[in-house]
Amino acid sequence: MGSAGHGLLTVFPLLYGACFVFLLWQAFRVMGQGYRAVPPANRGTSPDDRTGRLTIHPELLDGDGQLTREDLLTVRFDGDSAPTE
Repeated sequence: MGSAGHGLLTVFPLLYGACFVFLLWQAFRVMGQGYRAVPPANRGTSPDDRTGRLTIHPELLDGDGQLTREDLLTVRFDGDSAPTE
């Protein structure tokens, strides 16, 4: 192995380490931007409706746009202790 091979063996770990540190720094910087993009949660308060109106699921409306008076099908799962009517 010549002098050029020995120099490459010396430079390679330094170059590898520098790339590793740079990529690690970039990863933390990008993750930090993601965490700052999420607004802080207000504990104990529910988020306001964007429309300012009560939102009703479309399947609960009849053909005229009024709440349906029909009996609705419900699904019960194991461990559900809600009283039945």
